[in-house]
Amino acid sequence: MSDRYLEVVEPVDNVGTALRDFETGETVTVAVGNEEREIEVHDDVGFGHKIAIEDITDGETITKYGKSIGNATADIPVGTWVHVHNVESNYGRGDLAAESEVEAINE
Repeated sequence: MSDRYLEVVEPVDNVGTALRDFETGETVTVAVGNEEREIEVHDDVGFGHKIAIEDITDGETITKYGKSIGNATADIPVGTWVHVHNVESNYGRGDLAAESEVEAINE
């Protein structure tokens, strides 16, 4: 039976969203479409963060909710935490916004 605390929305997704904190070494069963996969978690992963549900190669598209959210900047083995340290986001990094020279546009 799959763990309801690792959510994969679309069968094409290569990451799942943690709906609870996970600890290194835990094994979780995740539903992906009509199949279940057993994954060993390789990092502590906090609520709301992503876990690779399959091996992802450097440069490969990260897919969540059936949509591209960015590209891997390194190989990401299954069970690994997926975050800004190994993904270049399609949406930019809000934590770096203060460092840029982007100005708000008022219309």
